[in-house]
Parts: sequence; C-alpha cells; structure tokens
Amino acid sequence: MHFDLKAVIFDMDGVLYDSMPAHDLSWREAMDEFGLKYLPNEFFLQEGRLGHATINAIFQRNLNRESTSEEEEKIYARKSELFRQYNNDETMPGARETLEYVQQEGLIPILVTGSGQPTLLDRLATHFPGAFTPDTMVTAFNVKQGKPHPEPFLKGLEMGGNLQPNQAIVIENAPLGIEAAVKAGIFTIAVNTGPLDDSVLKDAGASIVFHSMPELTAAMPEILHLTRTIRV
Repeated sequence: MHFDLKAVIFDMDGVLYDSMPAHDLSWREAMDEFGLKYLPNEFFLQEGRLGHATINAIFQRNLNRESTSEEEEKIYARKSELFRQYNNDETMPGARETLEYVQQEGLIPILVTGSGQPTLLDRLATHFPGAFTPDTMVTAFNVKQGKPHPEPFLKGLEMGGNLQPNQAIVIENAPLGIEAAVKAGIFTIAVNTGPLDDSVLKDAGASIVFHSMPELTAAMPEILHLTRTIRV
C-alpha cells in the first residue's frame, strides 16, 4: 500500500483541547455521587467511548447488570453539568499550528470525536476558525458504535469525500481511539498528553508516539514528506 494523502483526522479531547483533566474529574465525581467504583485512570482508558457505553461498563462491573437508559441519562447529565463547571476551554498548545499546517498543505482536517459535550463542539469554530464544518465533523451524535469500533473513523473517511484508508492519517491520544482508527485501516499517530504509559498507546496500535502537540507540529513536515515518498 502507498499513501495518497488527502486528509488528516483529528480527535478532539486531549488533542485539540486540554479537556481530559476536566472530563476525568467530572466522571469520577459523578460516579462517586452514584456510589459506583472505577479503576485508576479509568476515564483516560475509556476516553472516546460513547458516554452510555462507559456508564454501562461500570454498571456491569459494579452491579453485574447493564445500566438502564434512564440511569445513563441521569448520570451523563450530572457528568456534563460537572464538566461545564471544571472545563476551562483551554486549547492544547500546538493544536492550532498543526491544523494550520495541515490546511496550508492542502489537506482536509476532519474531526472524529466520541464527545457529546456541546460546550466544546460549539466552540470549535471560535478556537479553530475555518478548520472544520458540520460536514467534516463526526461526533457522538451521528454514530451508533463509538470507539473502539471503527465506525467513527469510517464515517470520517466518508465525510472527507469517500476517502480510502490510505488517503488519511489519524492523530489520537487515547487507546480506544487508536484501536478504532487501526481497525479502520488508517495509519495512526499518537500524541500522549495524559497519564498513560506510551506502551498503552503502542499496544493499541499507534505507529508513532509523540509527547505533545508542539512536538508533533515540528515533525509534520517530515511526516508528510514520508507519506509522499514511501510505500508501507
């Protein structure tokens, strides 16, 4: 296979926004309020999964049953309320520069996120003007299967103009997102902006691991050069 690069697919939380600490805290506090136990770094490991699926997994572990839709709605509403309190809308350093470089190179930026947080989705146009349109954004609202299922990335390829997997690369920070992108057949780069060990991202299938968006930005010219000159 050779690259015929047309698009770069970006995750949102932990890649474009420094929002994962607020997600983690709001999930943990919501679970505490409902008396549900969770694992260390659970919500970094679960990042990218649809909210109801995260809640269901924790119910199965705690109560040996699936959560009801009413329970999922109640817990996710509380989690969302807490997130609005804790999130500071900070973008990830280097994210805008990476997006601008991608656009300068004539590539289509595509957003693929498991998020259903309107507070972030509504502000993409403000923080990253001109980068995304509704036609190039895949969110929790328009997929049936969340990450680690490949559906979000397959839909991203579709939104990019019915692209093939070799016509895009993915930038992700979470193991479930990496797993989903790899299942979709797309070359995947990890940016480790959270507390997980690099090995977790590599084991999920990341081909390269960077440790910040500025580090990725600096490497983008070489990455794009390689996609245009090598066969994989």
